[in-house]
Amino acid sequence: MKPTAFSIRLLIAALISSGLCAAARAQPITEKMMDNIQPLPLAPNVNQDYQVVEFRRYTIKSGGREQFARYFESYFPEAFQQLGAIAFGQFFERGHGNGFTWIRGFPSMEARAIANSAFYYGPVWKEHRATLNNLIEDSDNVYLMRPLSAGRGVAVMPAVDPVHEPQGAQGIMVAQLFAVKADHVDSFARQAEEVFARYRAAGIREAGVLVTLDAANNFPQLPVRSDGPYLLWLGLVRDRSMLDNAWSPLAEQALHKLTATGLLTQTPEQIVMDPAQRSRLRWPPN
Repeated sequence: MKPTAFSIRLLIAALISSGLCAAARAQPITEKMMDNIQPLPLAPNVNQDYQVVEFRRYTIKSGGREQFARYFESYFPEAFQQLGAIAFGQFFERGHGNGFTWIRGFPSMEARAIANSAFYYGPVWKEHRATLNNLIEDSDNVYLMRPLSAGRGVAVMPAVDPVHEPQGAQGIMVAQLFAVKADHVDSFARQAEEVFARYRAAGIREAGVLVTLDAANNFPQLPVRSDGPYLLWLGLVRDRSMLDNAWSPLAEQALHKLTATGLLTQTPEQIVMDPAQRSRLRWPPN
């Protein structure tokens, strides 16, 4: 998050003229795979076609996570939205006291380069970057991803209503991250679909299924991981009771089942996160 200044106009012109890669096209999804998907309420008048997603897992300096979140939520979500990007949600990782994860989307790779250039060389970031960078220990653990298929992108929920949601975002985000053997993403996704259907049937709301986007990083000032491919499943549970009684038993069974496919390169990672105050991604309010 520490880009050095240079001309944004020259960068945008170069990006457009060189025709840098667009987002990878999603693979078709069968009707059977869509069974039991519970749609989340979507924000009105927001572009839903975010084909490029950054799953950004930061390590914040000890004791600074709440402070970082407050700064982040005060200044940045609307700034991204003005540039055609979206902050889907931001979260505190459980079991990792310094872990702050946030998810950002763009319509295409070209849009990613242009929006990131406009933001990181623009006035909002310039004013606040010293404060934020002083709180960050590491910001390079980033996965560049795309929806697995049509209809499996990250849901854009309405912004938290400060009047009708005075307690802020509620619910718990759950995620499973699978490191898949090269050229086996589609095969693994087909086998995993039975597991994901069980989650949905238990009332867990699917919030997105993503896979590594095979594209060069066209904004190298922000590094992304190159050790993929990965598949990321995102879901929402209502509360601690649902987490313990529905999600945890199913997730444990699923990890054993999917590890046994022989299609993974390492043990799957399970991530449980609490939404920050203004996270769009949250359990839908009543």
